[in-house]
Amino acid sequence: MMFSLSHKAKQYLLTALKVLILGATLWYIYYKISQAPIGLQSLLQSVGESNPIEILLFFGFLCLFLAMTNWLLEILKWKLLASRVHLISFKTAAKQSLSAHAIGLLTPNRIGDYGAKAMFYPSKKRKKILVLNFLGNGMQLLTTLLFGIIGVIITVSSYSISIKPTNIILAIIVIVLFIVLGYLFKERELLVKGFSLKNIWIFFRELPATFNLKIGALSILRYIVFSALFYLVLKFLGADTKVNETAPLIFTMYLLVSITPTLFILDVVVRGGIAVWVFSLMGVPEVLVLCSVLYMWLLNFALPAFIGNLIFIQYKPKSL
Repeated sequence: MMFSLSHKAKQYLLTALKVLILGATLWYIYYKISQAPIGLQSLLQSVGESNPIEILLFFGFLCLFLAMTNWLLEILKWKLLASRVHLISFKTAAKQSLSAHAIGLLTPNRIGDYGAKAMFYPSKKRKKILVLNFLGNGMQLLTTLLFGIIGVIITVSSYSISIKPTNIILAIIVIVLFIVLGYLFKERELLVKGFSLKNIWIFFRELPATFNLKIGALSILRYIVFSALFYLVLKFLGADTKVNETAPLIFTMYLLVSITPTLFILDVVVRGGIAVWVFSLMGVPEVLVLCSVLYMWLLNFALPAFIGNLIFIQYKPKSL
């Protein structure tokens, strides 16, 4: 039996959704802060006592600046991607990116970001928006993989980590299996009608090379910014590390995090566990690593999600 909701009912449902997302996000942020690593208070007290207020303020502003730069680059990337469907202003791109981030934060591997961005466009344009969003996220993942592979190679050789031949063979088999399955089912529709790997590939091939280069450049710049921010936080909290020694570990950490599927409730836990293992190779204390991960999560995920919720509550999607 088919039925349609009245305009007023739709408005009530949208309002309820906004309140639900806001409440869930605030609870999630509070929950993660309450689960702060043991020793955080004493660590912060030690950092505060060993640094004058001017240094602390400068560090805070520098971290905030880098976090904002990270998101400015992501917004610019989305503005460029969305321009293939409809020209939008930077302000509109910021609203869509931050709102989608707030919604995506509450879904496994932030997959809700796709549907959230598509929501801001008419139904006839949503398939292209989904593909373009996939391209933007794919470029960021590709950047992480490339830097990560370099990081893994340097880390393995620097710390004489032994990798069993069986694990290498197993990894190759998994990669080949994914490639074969992708080829065999390239014409099979995915979750959206008309959305197949073949159609996505055809769409990507029709994009100008300069367009792809711009998206790739923004992805690399963003990767460099949040990697530099992580090193800055780790160093300021007291880790005795050098850039050339730490960078490969940061690249390795982000690679492992990116290929590990997680539920939103376990996001910080997984990141923290991977980071602790990676940085244990160079003897960085566990509490420093966990505090750095939490601080990065607050700056790059929690703060933008909170702002995105405030925007989503006021923003009314309309046909472009």
